[in-house]
Amino acid sequence: SKLAALFEHPLYNIPIPEVTEKDKLFIVNPMEKFSLHSSGSDEWVSSSKAETLLPTGKTAYDTYPTWLKFHVGINRYELYPRRDPLLPTLLRDLATQRIVSSVQKSGGTQLKLIMTFPNYGQALFKPMKQTRDQETPIDFFYFSDFERHNAEIAAFHLDRILDFRRIPPVSGRLVNITKEIRDITTDKKLAKTFFISPAGNVCFYGECSYYCSTEHALCGKPDRLEGSMAALLPDKTLAKRRSWRSPWRRSYHKSKKAEWELNPNYCTQVRETPPYDRGHRLLDLIDMTILDFLMGNMDRHHYETFEKFGNDTFLLHLDNGRGFGTHSRDEPSILAPLQQCCSIKRSTYLRLQLLATQPYLLSDLLREALAADPLAPVLAEPHLRALDRRLGKVLAMVGHCLAR
Repeated sequence: SKLAALFEHPLYNIPIPEVTEKDKLFIVNPMEKFSLHSSGSDEWVSSSKAETLLPTGKTAYDTYPTWLKFHVGINRYELYPRRDPLLPTLLRDLATQRIVSSVQKSGGTQLKLIMTFPNYGQALFKPMKQTRDQETPIDFFYFSDFERHNAEIAAFHLDRILDFRRIPPVSGRLVNITKEIRDITTDKKLAKTFFISPAGNVCFYGECSYYCSTEHALCGKPDRLEGSMAALLPDKTLAKRRSWRSPWRRSYHKSKKAEWELNPNYCTQVRETPPYDRGHRLLDLIDMTILDFLMGNMDRHHYETFEKFGNDTFLLHLDNGRGFGTHSRDEPSILAPLQQCCSIKRSTYLRLQLLATQPYLLSDLLREALAADPLAPVLAEPHLRALDRRLGKVLAMVGHCLAR
């Protein structure tokens, strides 16, 4: 396994700082039993009457469902550890656990569902809208593109291979629209949008600001539908998150340009503006830029952080559905932060150099990672080959900066 060898490499074994109590998202006593509440959120409370040691000799922590262990493990420096023993189990849960509730997620431009499991774990389901080999039409604006379920799956694995570990775990899943959505939903608005197509397939379209109409319905074959299942982060009532507008946000206008597109010295003013004037926030944003360029994602208008950790923490790379839309062309403007600031973390640069050479070629590693997904093959081959080409362009840009 090239992937296993990669994670053994010294560049993937640089230790994170010591994690103190204040660096943990949640302070949990592993001896204390918790009871879960079905309160519409993934809330848990301490149960004072519970036995702290179980008859088997295990601690109460051992009985937590995997999603709760994932939440408890989040700290200032990483969303999950490099060698996370929970990861295979969590991905398997997302792909196989029985769905007991299915409702539409509010907000957003396209239809997404919140799925709940018997152990109160929850996942965000993005349904399949396009086949693997459909490229975004050349005349489409980035903001009118479909979100792709397979992009969410591939983005998680790419983020992990780059050693960022800032995307919550995602697995592919084949869902039965009738049994796992229509028959169990309590969402009355969603329930009204189901119908049988002329071809005899079960379809629905939900309610959203774009692509929620009979013409853009999601249809099964006859009721089987592919989608991505992403582990939800802790409920915001338990762990507040702060949303930050990206300084290199696009204008989201058909003809207007953003300031960074007109001012080649734009980075100078960003460097003087909090939170980019200190710490590693700007370098973290450039990490995210490289991830986006590799997958061709032009839709990064905001990012989030956990409020508890202030400015000194990692960025969450959420909403990656507009990645992997094109393989035949690259979008150099995504790399504007790297180009204008000429800054990159040394550790990121060394890993990128490693991923551009045998036996650790980026396309081979992602191909291997995605082969284990229930919906494999997740990406068409041209998308995997495009990764190596784009990685070469990132390294060339850094080389140009170094020469300057």
